[in-house]
Amino acid sequence: MVVGILKEIKAEENRVAMTPAGVEVLCHHGHTVLVEAGAGAGSGFMDEAYVAAGATLIATPAEIYGRADMVMHVKEPQPSEYPLIRKGQVVFTYLHLAADEELTRALMDTGAVCIAYETIQKADGTLPLLTPMSEVAGRMAIQQGAKYLEMAQGGHGVLLGGVPGVDPGTVVVIGGGVVGTNAAKMACGLGAKVYILDMNLDRLRYLSDIMPANCFPLMSSPSLLRKLVREADVVVGAVLITGAKAPRLVTRDMLKTMKRGAVLVDVAIDQGGCFETSHPTTHGSPIFVVDGVVHYCVANMPGAVAKTSTLALTNATLPYAVALADKGWRRAMSESHEMALGANVVDGKITYAGVAEAFGLPLVSVQSLF
Repeated sequence: MVVGILKEIKAEENRVAMTPAGVEVLCHHGHTVLVEAGAGAGSGFMDEAYVAAGATLIATPAEIYGRADMVMHVKEPQPSEYPLIRKGQVVFTYLHLAADEELTRALMDTGAVCIAYETIQKADGTLPLLTPMSEVAGRMAIQQGAKYLEMAQGGHGVLLGGVPGVDPGTVVVIGGGVVGTNAAKMACGLGAKVYILDMNLDRLRYLSDIMPANCFPLMSSPSLLRKLVREADVVVGAVLITGAKAPRLVTRDMLKTMKRGAVLVDVAIDQGGCFETSHPTTHGSPIFVVDGVVHYCVANMPGAVAKTSTLALTNATLPYAVALADKGWRRAMSESHEMALGANVVDGKITYAGVAEAFGLPLVSVQSLF
């Protein structure tokens, strides 16, 4: 198979879909790897390293789309790329389609096989290609929350860890999954008082066992959330419904009860966000203020730590990329249910339930398209 590694063109996105080490593995499997010139520079991987690994450097994305059987990105294709995607071509990347109807319909029009990193799911419910970026984003959420609590950044001047004789800050983490657990670990490490909310008792028992004494796992409810956001200095939105739009859990009315200069970090923004007042921001302009509350809603948070993120992402995606290249998408999906769950749009048809439900579109079983 001819595999194309594209340079990211989304604003301030410095990650790349494959490291030189990953390219070397694909080449050892007998595949041809085309890498767009400069694709890895933002993550510290120079063109020479890709050539040494066996890749062919390509000057333009149009040539990669024109030659590759499968193209790999980190973020979703941008509008300038829609006309370049070919019918039957495999597009393997993060898609988050349930939050973007325009992109969904554009990919349907291409007739391509669009496989989303974030919906590949193991039998135990874990999301192996989303997990590494969720780990990064969860840890970053506390770094950003702590920074924007500083008065120079618009916050109300609270140090999350406090100092002897002064109360620490209060952090509320909504969601006890990978993002939430990593956010809570970081906040606890700084010395904050941390509440982590979830609706799964088994998960709460697990968190109660592993988290330090300054973390309080609690069963989530609207009334508890209303109470805790009034006390919070930082609220982290870490709610995920796989492949579907995030629920809006913090309303505008709740926002009005919060401390002026408190910080909301919406890690779920790439799935639509879990705060009613959220809208996507960028690393260049990461925050906005509503009712005196600072909102941090950067949709590609791991892009700010591109080297760490690219290494972690390749570790996770490489086995799936190799399987797709070795077997083709039909055989790979017929032999692996977790891979089949990655199919979101195939030959103009929606093949993932969360996307179909988001836009009222018909759902087609991907198995019927083999």
